[in-house]
Amino acid sequence: MTILTTQRLRLEPMDYPHLDGLHAMNSDPEVMRFILGRPETIEETAASIERVRTRWAAWGFSWWTFFERESGDIVGAGCIQYLGKDEANPLEIGWRLRRDKWKLGYASEAANAMAAYAFEVLDAELLCSICHPDNAGSARVMTRLGMTFKAIEQWDGSDVALHSMTRVDWLSRRAAAGG
Repeated sequence: MTILTTQRLRLEPMDYPHLDGLHAMNSDPEVMRFILGRPETIEETAASIERVRTRWAAWGFSWWTFFERESGDIVGAGCIQYLGKDEANPLEIGWRLRRDKWKLGYASEAANAMAAYAFEVLDAELLCSICHPDNAGSARVMTRLGMTFKAIEQWDGSDVALHSMTRVDWLSRRAAAGG
């Protein structure tokens, strides 16, 4: 399982020792407002970790827990997974952060590391991201990442804003930035 690092974050594959920190984040109604629409229970967080461990074993990628390198605290989580959790779909990138870590650039920092992994290690041709149409914060991160808004679609019975980026676009942006 792959650990990613950025200037301020360490992204570790989600695992059972992360339960308390992840649940503290996922039980915040504001963090979950655009995800579930309600706080997550401890049982739901534990079940998520179990699903994620299965996906890591099957696919070699899934959800990471974000640790702040300076403090060692869990500050978020993010993923590369199949959109709709089905291998017939393109890869999806996603993230969430503790509310006290919003607007500090952590989501963009982690998203860049995860996108690099998807395009440069997994050789993904396309990377998608979805968010609630009212989730302006996540949409801004998608735009900063270089993703383009495509459409409002229905997923799991809800409207979502679909954004995407191709591997060619990612590599062109990286080359233009000197990376």
